[in-house]
Amino acid sequence: MKKIFGKMDIWLLILMLIFSIFGLIMIFSASSVSTVLRYNVPQYHFFLRQAIFLISSFIAGFLIVIRFPTSKYKYLTPLAILAIIVALIGLLVYGKLTNNVRSWYDLGFFALQPSEFAKSIVIVFLAVSYSRLEKIKNVKIETYLIPAAIGGLVAILIALQPDFGTFAILSGIIFFVFISIPFVRKNFGKILKVCTIIGIIGVAFLMFSGKELLNSRQLQRFQFKEPCNRYTEDTGYQVCNGFIAIHNGGLFGVGLGNSSQKYLYLPESHTDFIFPIIVEELGALVGVLIIIGYVIMLYRIFRIAKQAENLRLSILAYGVFLYLLFHILVNLLGILALIPLTGVPLPFLSYGGSFTVNIVVMLFVVQRVNIENKTIKAKREMANLTN
Repeated sequence: MKKIFGKMDIWLLILMLIFSIFGLIMIFSASSVSTVLRYNVPQYHFFLRQAIFLISSFIAGFLIVIRFPTSKYKYLTPLAILAIIVALIGLLVYGKLTNNVRSWYDLGFFALQPSEFAKSIVIVFLAVSYSRLEKIKNVKIETYLIPAAIGGLVAILIALQPDFGTFAILSGIIFFVFISIPFVRKNFGKILKVCTIIGIIGVAFLMFSGKELLNSRQLQRFQFKEPCNRYTEDTGYQVCNGFIAIHNGGLFGVGLGNSSQKYLYLPESHTDFIFPIIVEELGALVGVLIIIGYVIMLYRIFRIAKQAENLRLSILAYGVFLYLLFHILVNLLGILALIPLTGVPLPFLSYGGSFTVNIVVMLFVVQRVNIENKTIKAKREMANLTN
């Protein structure tokens, strides 16, 4: 374990721990009122559940993920991608209906959200698939579209729930991973033509599937500018209260636990809208520090991706970089009314079991990539010395 620990990215690990602890504190503070007044559960309810999710994820990360070679992912991905497709299809019939969206299986003790696991599984699937194709000579252009098309099928199933935020994030991950492949960049013109045809077919499928891509509630979210002019409407109420929270906080905040907006003005104060609560209580300076922390974390991940010794390792790290980046951008830009509000969690700070487990596990996958990078590099240097 000591040998493995020495090859991990320590700065990334430290940031994971800092964000996890800080997130737990803020989830307790942000949910301390709603637990009693809205959910009728003890004050520590969401704090304890989030702590369990985090501890379990870190244990799995240290004991399993960083020890498991990425070369063996190829044995797991076919079953995993099939399982997630079946799970997403099943949601359309058996999923729990919340706000006109079927995104969860209600397991009683835990609400399972397959779309969160879909992002992680698709990243691993793309890494394994394109790594295998790279090793095969004389591959046709259309062959490189198959993994992306399968990922696209997963994204379409998520759109049918409908969950536009997750659909957009997963589509972004698939697109940017796809265009990062060396073979794709060399044949971009030809592939673009095929992608256009596939895109038209996909749109046609959605139009004739009998399902709305966006329901009326979600269409209203495109009215996102000047939310305080629509304070009494659903399209402005939450975002405007987020603005009020940020304004109340000023530079230094009103003090930990002293937020006024968490008194049910922000119904999602411990999930999607936790950032305004943080700024209200701790100030804009802490908000800026959080963003700086995210930038450093993203830089460490991107650096590992750039140093990758093979395509599989590169896509794994780059995919997680996109996963984290899109969640941060979609959440923060949404609550600042710069894009439509889609309701996605903020990494480490928002409460959420499925998302927390996935983001922690995938960051440990990045750590495994870093370990393999260093191991391969050391073996290569040793071979050069002996020759």
